[in-house]
Amino acid sequence: MKTKVFIIAGPSGVGESTITNAIIKKFPNFARLVTATTRPPRLNEKNGISYYFFSKDKFKEKINTGDIVEHTYFPNRDVYYGTYKPDLEDKLRKGLNIIVNLDIIGAKYFKNNYKAVTIFIKPESLEDLQKRLVARDPKISTEELHKRLQNAESEIKNEEKFYDYSVINKDGKLDEAVKKVVAIIKKNL
Repeated sequence: MKTKVFIIAGPSGVGESTITNAIIKKFPNFARLVTATTRPPRLNEKNGISYYFFSKDKFKEKINTGDIVEHTYFPNRDVYYGTYKPDLEDKLRKGLNIIVNLDIIGAKYFKNNYKAVTIFIKPESLEDLQKRLVARDPKISTEELHKRLQNAESEIKNEEKFYDYSVINKDGKLDEAVKKVVAIIKKNL
């Protein structure tokens, strides 16, 4: 069986990482691609497991050497995120199916270069997403919450149509969303 790349993406807080982790738990021949970033590690995050953490200079150097094959810069946070080619190649060499959680720029890159199957995860409503974001981070500022909800609304309106599939992750119904994503994956293996 040929290995495949699957993109599971969606607005911040919608549950794409949780869905990815559930799939990897069920299927040992799947692995999450570890993203590279210039943001500092958060509590309990480990280099090479949570993310590949680089300084901005090192990240730019890796872009120039081809070790970062696609990337996005977020000026409002002064942070880069990108695909670290050594991790990608290592997982492909091992014959693993890869799940990548990233934005539309990365999804387009993987669709064009790896024939990735793209799945957009969305909330049932922006109100549900707001509740999740606040529950996940009770100290989130009003400004940050507003920014994330605006970004989510824009992603749903402007980017969802690019993806091959859309799955609604209803609040409290994670198992249903996981089952739908697993069915999509099985159909495309």
